[in-house]
This record gives sequence, C-alpha cells and structure tokens, in this order.
Amino acid sequence: MPSTRASADHAGPHVPRLTVLHALAAGIDFDRYFRWRRAREGDPFYVRFPGFGAALFTGTAVGAREIFRAPVEFTQPPRPNPIEPMVGAASLILASGERHRRDRAVLAPAFHSVRIREYGELIRDSVVREMSGESGQAWVVGARVDARAAARALTLRVISTVVFGVDDPQRRAECTAAVTDFLTAFSGSLMLVPALRRGVLGHGPWDRFHAARTRLDMLIRAEIARRRHSDGTPPTDILGMLLSADADLLSADADEPAASADDRLCEQLRTLLVAGHETTATALVWALFRLHRAPEALARLRAQLRDAGSDATALELAGLPYLDAVCQETLRLHPPVPIVLRRLTEPYTLRGVALAAGDTMGIALPLLHSDPDVWTDPERFDPGRFIERHYRPFEYAPFGGGHRRCVGAALADYELRIALATILGRKHLRLAPPHAHGRMPVSVPHNIATGPRRTISFDVLSDVSH
Repeated sequence: MPSTRASADHAGPHVPRLTVLHALAAGIDFDRYFRWRRAREGDPFYVRFPGFGAALFTGTAVGAREIFRAPVEFTQPPRPNPIEPMVGAASLILASGERHRRDRAVLAPAFHSVRIREYGELIRDSVVREMSGESGQAWVVGARVDARAAARALTLRVISTVVFGVDDPQRRAECTAAVTDFLTAFSGSLMLVPALRRGVLGHGPWDRFHAARTRLDMLIRAEIARRRHSDGTPPTDILGMLLSADADLLSADADEPAASADDRLCEQLRTLLVAGHETTATALVWALFRLHRAPEALARLRAQLRDAGSDATALELAGLPYLDAVCQETLRLHPPVPIVLRRLTEPYTLRGVALAAGDTMGIALPLLHSDPDVWTDPERFDPGRFIERHYRPFEYAPFGGGHRRCVGAALADYELRIALATILGRKHLRLAPPHAHGRMPVSVPHNIATGPRRTISFDVLSDVSH
C-alpha cells in the first residue's frame, strides 16, 4: 500500500478505488490502460492490483533512472508476487539481498556471451527442425502456420537443450508436453486474482495448475537425479554447470524454511524453462508480424540476409546490424514483460512522491518506450532509429535494469536474432487475415509474459532461393 504521505497529497497521484474495474481494463488491453492512466493523471500514477496492493508507476527516463539507481539494499521484489506460483519462492526472480547476489553469481556464467555464442548453431538447427515438421506443422508451401505455436515449440526446444542437454526425442517430447501444460494451466485469472487459488474437489483451475506443476517438477527432478549419476563428463548445459558449482550457493539460507538444495535447484530450473522460452517466443511472433506489416523494413532485412549468404554462420547472422535493429525495435514496441516492480525496504522518493518502506514502485515499459521526449514518432515501427543513435538504459529497458536486469537477456537477444534470420532466410511468408491489415492486435497477459490475444498466422508462399 502507498504511504500516508503520498496518499494524502491531493495535488499528487491518487490510488484508484474501483480496483476490480481497473484490473479488468488492464486485462482487456494492457497498453491502452497504461496510456489512458498517464494521459488522465500524468506521471507518476498509482495502479492497484487485486490482492497485491498499489504500485506507483512511472513511464519516463527520469523515473526509470531513479528506480534503477535506487540503492540495492533499498529494494526487493514485491511479495506476494503474481508469478510466484509459477516460478517458486526460491526463484532468482523473487530472491533479494544476499540470496539474490549469490544465486545470480551461480547462474551468470551460464549466460556469459562467450558461452552463449556456442549455442548459435544449436538455435539455428532447432529452427530448421521445427520448420521441417519434426514435432509440429511443417512450413511447406501452401501451409498456414500458427506463429505462436511454432515459436513456442522452437524456443522450448532450444531452452530444454541449453538447460538440460536434452537430445533424445522421447525426453524432448516429455519436456515439451509438461512445460506446455504448465504454461496453459496458469491462466491470467489465476495470476491476477489470488482468491481463485483454491482447490475445487480436484477439478478446478488451481487443481489443474497444481497437477501440471507437479508433473513438470517430477520431470526436472528426474533430470537432476540422472545427471548426478552421470559419468563425470564436463558439463555443457546449465544443469551440469549448476551441479558442479559450489554446493553452498544452492543451499537454503539459515532463516528460510528447511528446503533441500534440490528444491531450490528445481525452482531455478523451472524458472529458466518458463521464462527462457515464453518471452523469446512472444518477441519472435511480434517481429514477424511487424516486418510483414512494414514491407520496406522486410525488404531491407532480406537484402542484408541475402548479402550475408547462405553459408553465413549463426554468429555472423547475429551480428548483422539491421537484424539487430529490427529485434531492438520489436522489443521496444512489445517488451514481453511490460512492467518492472520494486518493493521498498526503506523510505524513498520517486519523481517527487514520498514513499515509505513497504511501498511498491514500478516502470511501465510501454510508456517508457514511447516517451515523446526520447522517441520520435514512437508508434511507428522504425528499426532505423537504432542504427542512427544509441539509447541509454534508462530510455530503453526491455529486460529491466540495474542489479536485477534479466540474467538471460543475452541468450534471449541472441536466440531472437538467429531464429528470425533463419525463418526469413528459408521462407517467404504472408500475414493471414485478419491481421494482414487494420488495427494492431491487442496484447494481454499470457502467464509470465504478455502477447497477442489471438493467434497470428502466416501463409507460406514459397521457399527462398539463394
């Protein structure tokens, strides 16, 4: 809840009272709701979440700087947290203080740029296999492809291999089915309305989610057990690296409930599986959509891919400047996780509003990425803006910022570039109705990320000739 000081200042922002109506408006059209609130009340403004209290939001570079530069010891993730049932209390996303520093120190080497470059050919191979129809619909001429389903399948293939080293078709199919059921079971209503998190004779939404989570955790624990009894070959995946790390870093803190190292490890791995593929899959769908609504940008990118040649390595593709600009512009317009939240442990002032310990402050990324003081013609898809200038981390923050910036940001960036280049380098596509023309699709919460409310499909027109 906001402090008394902030609430009593009638000249400043006020907390909306009709919480349920505001929550419904945000759930129907997230971006539009935040723009409406800023236009009506200015910046900053309060948003109240059912069951989670109020947060003071900013959408300016000045406000983002204040939040990202807040002393580390002053902030922590808000609790209770809407995504806690998905990722678990031990997840790096929800850790704070010394625990966050230690867990991040364990995970960070797995996402170092040198190691990530080793995944390049794996990513490209995964895209090619999915497009061939190995585990889903083949991208053959005349087919209509569900972009979200295809993107989820190929990014899940990548993350399951990167995390577990999965190369067996049966194990991959089990992993895919378990993660897909888990994501589907955690609906927007369960995330936003904690009161619904109750069992209903074993058949309600919460029961189905709990069963899906149990199934996924059993799979993860089986992988942990299998790896503990491996032949000692140097690890090349994240699970192997974590098991070879200092055991003390994976153990429970003295003041936490008695949780085994495997409990903590299971929740970290579940977080990586969920966050590591859903966010990238959503960004890939938006990139394909935006390009096929912007013929000049698509033609320019195709020309760059053509110049690179069919024998270009994954690393060479990822370094193409216009490809990089397309991906950055996509993430500007469609950040997969559109809000950044911090719970204060000490009094702090955000944009002149006094907050107390226990208050929550946040950044609305759709507003930050459309701030007219920073972005020219912000509603327009214009990758060239990222070639013409460099934006500061307080102006452009698709992966958050400060000491809590997404640990997997480099892998997500790399995967998005290679996946997009591979698809466009092999097929000519056309947006299927109703999205080929007209209004932009509405973005709504999908478990840990936000994405198009309805399916976006593409017709496969022809193969790309080299």
